[in-house]
Amino acid sequence: MPGPRERLLEAAERLTYDHGTTVGVDALLKAANVARRSLYEHFGGKDGLIAEVLRRTAEEDLAKYATTMDRAGDDPRTRLLAIFDELDRVVSTPTFRGCRYLAADLSLTPDHPAHEVTRNYRERLHALLRTELDHLGHPDPATAADQLHLLVEGVLAAGAANPGTHPGRAAKALAATIV
Repeated sequence: MPGPRERLLEAAERLTYDHGTTVGVDALLKAANVARRSLYEHFGGKDGLIAEVLRRTAEEDLAKYATTMDRAGDDPRTRLLAIFDELDRVVSTPTFRGCRYLAADLSLTPDHPAHEVTRNYRERLHALLRTELDHLGHPDPATAADQLHLLVEGVLAAGAANPGTHPGRAAKALAATIV
């Protein structure tokens, strides 16, 4: 059985995705089956726990983007467009609730430590896109990476707001004109 730290992380990852970052401490403690002291010992409080959950999921999500591109082969254009097929699949699942990073940014106070994590996540995703565009020999990789990143964020937002609409398909068509 995982220890208290891991149980807190697992419970917070699930509950904050399903119910938002405003989920109560008592609900987190109950779901993790840990004492309040464990929360403060391992994370310094709920803010630290939320930031750590986002840090952990960011690593997982960035790895998923890389895996998606790797599965698409070596051609940078194909690799970039594969992202939108995968996003369309993700936003079409019944458990999709939107982008956890955007939700955190919108719900947390401006001084919350999670904002540094979400900013870092976005910077790294942008760099991943930019690297592929550089390999493609795109004439303006910085601007194209901005545009593709905007499409990624848009797919995630539209998928949450309008289930069943397949925004990844529309975004892929736009992405094809960018790359």
